[in-house]
Amino acid sequence: MGSLPPSSMDLPLPATSKSPIDQPTLLNLFKSQQNHLNYFFQNLDLSQTLSFTQTLLDSSGTIFFTGVGKSGFVANKISQTLISLGIRAAFLSPVDALHGDIGALSAPDILVLFSKSGNTDELLRLVPCARAKGAFLVSVTSVQGNALASVCDMNVHLPLERELCPFNLAPVTSTAIQMVFGDTVAIALMGARNLTKEEYAVNHPAGRIGKSLIFKVKDVMKKQDELPICREGDLIMDQLVELTSKGCGCLLVIDQQYHLIGTFTDGDLRRTLKASGEAIFKLSVGDMCNRNPRTIGPDTMAVDAMKKMESPPSPVQFLPVINDQNVLIGIVTLHGLVSAGL
Repeated sequence: MGSLPPSSMDLPLPATSKSPIDQPTLLNLFKSQQNHLNYFFQNLDLSQTLSFTQTLLDSSGTIFFTGVGKSGFVANKISQTLISLGIRAAFLSPVDALHGDIGALSAPDILVLFSKSGNTDELLRLVPCARAKGAFLVSVTSVQGNALASVCDMNVHLPLERELCPFNLAPVTSTAIQMVFGDTVAIALMGARNLTKEEYAVNHPAGRIGKSLIFKVKDVMKKQDELPICREGDLIMDQLVELTSKGCGCLLVIDQQYHLIGTFTDGDLRRTLKASGEAIFKLSVGDMCNRNPRTIGPDTMAVDAMKKMESPPSPVQFLPVINDQNVLIGIVTLHGLVSAGL
């Protein structure tokens, strides 16, 4: 039986020469990139940029972004930024568009085409198809007099001195410029639309910012059977299981109508045992509870509950949740807030 041919994993790697990277060389590269970016900022046509931004602001349809290769990644990212700001946007793959996805385009829509050269074949083939759908076409390019700009309704020129790549080929400066441009326009739209912090948070419910602006105490509190409750006359020693089993580190002392009387913590238990010794067996929870605990309402923002726990004179690990009639309806703990991502 003949031997199998070697796989690509078995083949020896070609010999390459490597030079060490020193700090001055790295610093010079960063300075060069900074200079290239400064060239962009100093030469950007703000009238073009303003017209582009206003066009996006006035759009009654969806703002589609497209591009090929690295420009496509940038276009996709910018579309996601706009979506996160509550603006109707999407990424349209130029290849997929020519195989059916162009059906998403309609007359009120805008199609923004990112291309460094403005001569990308896939985008040029897409233009007449998008125009037939009635979309408004905007090219964002870095080479003057390019083919894409000549066939679009609007063009924005992104001034590019050169790529940081020593061969002036790898798209590293041009894509940085595209990203800065697109994201800055996105923030301009955010301001023009008067987007509030609360509206922004609604679009980021899983993030810490969103949770801090959306979650209320009632969304994260323990309630009903999860509450470590007891009566004022209950003996401390009879409530040890309740104190330790609910994971709150305290007892919530209530009357017959569920009005909150006070709290008794595991710290209170240790202090009482140290001070009273065997007399603790005769003490009731009401004898030793804190009758003026910090409390909070159910509609308070959860992040404010955390701030209240950490406020002077000393931090606490929980807050009883009461309604306007001082009726106990829940408990919010520091552990619960942290677990919720706050």
